[in-house]
Amino acid sequence: MKIRARTNAIVRARIVKGMTQRELARLSGLSFAYISLLERAVKPVGPATAKKISELLEQPIDDLFTIE
Repeated sequence: MKIRARTNAIVRARIVKGMTQRELARLSGLSFAYISLLERAVKPVGPATAKKISELLEQPIDDLFTIE
């Protein structure tokens, strides 16, 4: 099982919140490079990371991520 980002949804939610990738990385405790890979769905994420990002972006997990 892999959790992958819905790329357009994450980027849109981040922009609506007025955040850059660097700000999201800083607030989430993740690296800027990891956020970049996540937004392009290159790297899968763990459940805790998906939850943290959805909370920061104030969006339901199901709207931002998909389980493969």
